[in-house]
Amino acid sequence: MRPPGVYRPQSDTTMLSAALGLLDLPRGAKILDIGTGTGAIAIDAARRGAARVTAIDLSVRAVLAAWFNTLVRGLRVRVIRGDLFAPVEGERFDVILANPPYVPGHARPPARHSRALAWDAGLDGRRLLDRICSAAPAHLSSGGTLLLVQSALSDVRESLRRLRAAGLDAHVVAHRLEPFGPVMRARIARLQSLGLTLPGQRHEELVVIRADRTDTRRADAR
Repeated sequence: MRPPGVYRPQSDTTMLSAALGLLDLPRGAKILDIGTGTGAIAIDAARRGAARVTAIDLSVRAVLAAWFNTLVRGLRVRVIRGDLFAPVEGERFDVILANPPYVPGHARPPARHSRALAWDAGLDGRRLLDRICSAAPAHLSSGGTLLLVQSALSDVRESLRRLRAAGLDAHVVAHRLEPFGPVMRARIARLQSLGLTLPGQRHEELVVIRADRTDTRRADAR
């Protein structure tokens, strides 16, 4: 089920799912899905045997969709409405999955019930990316992993810099060229004026960043 205004699972969802499939999940893994939308990634994580999956979204419609979509599949997923990590303050997870809005949009955040919430990420596309890069390390268990999807138009190097500055081992593990969808096509002139795309460019590169919190004490013991 996908109500109007809730992000439709697309190629970036598929990329994130594939990256999750390459992880060697620890027994009893706790997984957090930030910006769950329809719950597609949370469903994938639960099906892979995670002991506990938590899915968070700011949108009421998304929370209802994720709750319904996990319930009808008989999956145990904790679905919470809230702003990024706020509902899980003090908790740590083995894996954090994030496919946030990353399209360069408007300076002012969209209204709470606007459909643009699913894609508009500020003038540089980093309104949520910066917050995730800053807050995720504190919510990773020792040896935990963050998997983050974004567009190259939203400055991949800045995400890597922020994650590494926070002490994580961060690198790009997947990338794919994708043709512009309707949202991007509608913003071609704006993207060119910001210097984010070249004249005639009709594609963007999507990447998955993996950032690991290494356990130095365990490494020293070995």
